[in-house]
Amino acid sequence: MNRVSRKVMMAWIGMGTRFLPFADAATIDMPLSRLLRLSLFQVSVGMALVLLVGTLNRVMIVELDVPASLVGVMISLPLLFAPFRAVIGFRSDNHRSHLGWKRAPYIFRGAMLQFGGLAIMPFALLVLSGGGNATSAPAWVGDFGAGVAFLLVGAGLHITQTVGLALATDLSPPESHPNVVGLMYVMLLAGMILSAMLFGAFLADFSPGRLIQVIQASAVLTLVLNTCALWKQERRVSGLMSQPQHSKPEFRIAWSQFIQGGHALRRLIAVGFGTMAFSMEDVLLEPYGGQVLHLSVGDTTKLTATLAIGGLFGFGLASRVLSRGADPFRMACYGALVGIPAFAAVILSNPMQSTLLFAIGTAGIGFGAGLFGHGTLTATMNLAPRNQAGLALGAWGAVQASAAGVAIALGGILRDIVAAYTNSATPNDATGYDFVYSVEIILLFITLITMLPLIRRVSGQAIREG
Repeated sequence: MNRVSRKVMMAWIGMGTRFLPFADAATIDMPLSRLLRLSLFQVSVGMALVLLVGTLNRVMIVELDVPASLVGVMISLPLLFAPFRAVIGFRSDNHRSHLGWKRAPYIFRGAMLQFGGLAIMPFALLVLSGGGNATSAPAWVGDFGAGVAFLLVGAGLHITQTVGLALATDLSPPESHPNVVGLMYVMLLAGMILSAMLFGAFLADFSPGRLIQVIQASAVLTLVLNTCALWKQERRVSGLMSQPQHSKPEFRIAWSQFIQGGHALRRLIAVGFGTMAFSMEDVLLEPYGGQVLHLSVGDTTKLTATLAIGGLFGFGLASRVLSRGADPFRMACYGALVGIPAFAAVILSNPMQSTLLFAIGTAGIGFGAGLFGHGTLTATMNLAPRNQAGLALGAWGAVQASAAGVAIALGGILRDIVAAYTNSATPNDATGYDFVYSVEIILLFITLITMLPLIRRVSGQAIREG
């Protein structure tokens, strides 16, 4: 590194915790540059999420005329693997290999699954669209191929994210763990924002060929990002297989110990309801913008960036407030409260024919989700039993991802059922969409009711300790 580059880097790092979010997570052994390189696996996960939940769902519903219920089920397929996140994290804790790595093999497998799913996806979309030589193939071939591709990408991103976060925890001291986790999730949002903007720019003049090129480029970039993130991060333990393996607790026993302490079950239930409330619209926002407000593919893809920007601001504000000792459960409740008027704004954007109101509501949903997600994640980390932080983080991620999968599928199904029941013949009818958004508002109220006892218990405990 030359003198100019060194001075720029030192000045950038010297800005420190005042301007750079989570910069205080860096240590002498784990500098900020290494942390940022490790966080590239989150960028690849964010890119895959934008592609699956943002771009492809609108293309399949609007351009390919696939029923929203089928699209919702396809997009929820990646989340079938979510309940196994806690098991994957637990197994990577105790993995033994001849290479001397515990986490790296799992991250590599996850990256290859993501790559394989993205490699299959263009051919499945060709069959769905009836383009090229695919017109002679049965319709179910395209549906089956797309389902397999979505499932592979989902399994890969869940493995990569779970074990990647565990590796970040291994490489940082215990006092920096919350900030490291926060940095990783900020990079996830940053990856979503950047990917959404790039996808929107490349797909401004939409064509099936252009879409296939975007998916293929995403597959290659996934391997590049994960390889750079993993390169020389985990220290090899030579002779690991020759070391005696001491008895270790079974997952069932560890899970039983975790679920019995610190009101863990109520916390997970609240995470489930809140995540469902902030996820049912994932499969519907872009089609809603295209069919009801008549936005282009590029414009609706940028909605995902708007959602992620709102989440980034929510995550940043929550981090700043929680670092001063605020109650994380109270912060999660604030997120639910923000989400209620945000969904109302999305509903009102149709009768008012206001794209601006729709964008404001979308950003508000992301902001509320950021507050809620950071609050529940911080509470989970703070209340995790000793030596079970990884399991607690995996349980939080498993419940969140599973609830999101159910909500995404349910959102598409409810939209189709309501549209059919109300005999909505016109494609721009918003009745089905508005019904789903109203259900999400109800779920936010249920989340608040579930969270309130946790606030009282934490406050009472603080008073007694004081």
